[in-house]
Amino acid sequence: MSRLYNFSAGPSILPESVLKKAGAEIMDYKGSGMSVMEMSHRSKVYDAIITRTRDLFRSVLSVPDDYEILFLQGGATLQFAMIPMNLLSRNGKADYVITGNFSNNAYKEALLFGKEISVAATGKDVNFAKIPSQDELKLDADADYVHICENNTVFGTKWKYIPDTGNVPIVSDMSSCILSEPIDISRYGIIYAGAQKNIAPAGLTLVIIRKDLAREPLPGTPTMLNFRKMIEKESMYNTPPCWSIYVAMLVLEWIEELGGLSVMRERNREKAAILYDYLDSTDFYRTPVAREDRSLMNVVFSTGDEETDARFVKESAENNMSNLKGHRSVGGMRASIYNAMPKEGVEHLVDFMKRFAGGR
Repeated sequence: MSRLYNFSAGPSILPESVLKKAGAEIMDYKGSGMSVMEMSHRSKVYDAIITRTRDLFRSVLSVPDDYEILFLQGGATLQFAMIPMNLLSRNGKADYVITGNFSNNAYKEALLFGKEISVAATGKDVNFAKIPSQDELKLDADADYVHICENNTVFGTKWKYIPDTGNVPIVSDMSSCILSEPIDISRYGIIYAGAQKNIAPAGLTLVIIRKDLAREPLPGTPTMLNFRKMIEKESMYNTPPCWSIYVAMLVLEWIEELGGLSVMRERNREKAAILYDYLDSTDFYRTPVAREDRSLMNVVFSTGDEETDARFVKESAENNMSNLKGHRSVGGMRASIYNAMPKEGVEHLVDFMKRFAGGR
């Protein structure tokens, strides 16, 4: 059976060369006589893996020396609690910009820990079809941090600018856009991302944190949710997600071999343009997202008719494609075209879209 073009929002497609290499090493990693899945995380063999992965993240993402790189667990969702538990210990205040499901969930979680958790802006009135402008942000200069979700998987929007928050650090959920383009890490206080979009299989959570923000957490914060403790133990207070970290290493090597994040950005722009250009050329499909805020990773669209959308999803599955059904809160279709999606996959989708529209 040939591989499908997997348009899932996550867990998502991985590079084919990475899967082949992981498969070739699954029984015996570099002559160790065992799989990475079964070796001790305290062994010299595994120490070399986690050290190389950390070094690759620092190199590929150009992470400054005053930032720590952590490999945690619990997904990005656990960070919704871990971040306020660690950062609200000064003023107990934070600003949240709500641009979709996950930023809203992060906001609701922060309400459990802070005395003043404010909505700096929201796109709810336009069903999150655009990103708020700088002028629309109502920010508190005394906030401990400002939280944003950089790319919105459900609604297909992406922040195209880094908000000016003065001296207040920005905390950004980059789960669905990490490694898709170069990032100026120094503009952020914390970046976090679940692995299952562009990094590796589910299980790993990447956190890049400016060292001065790893301060004394709120009283009662569990040890496993204490940034200071995780930094002190180099992400190994307990057994880390060993296999996911190993696959992340292979993915980072793949990105380096391609030429780094500047090349990745151009690849992603080219793929997205193929799909958006077609959507803009036809009246059969529609996309609600403001042109200036369109995501390169998650493209949402519909025909405007639920029955036709359902038939599209069914017939796309019969044409070697999977997971094109839109999120239940939005409906329609969603094509997640992360780093590992080849251009041929997007071209295959657009060819099908044209045939489907022609058969109306």
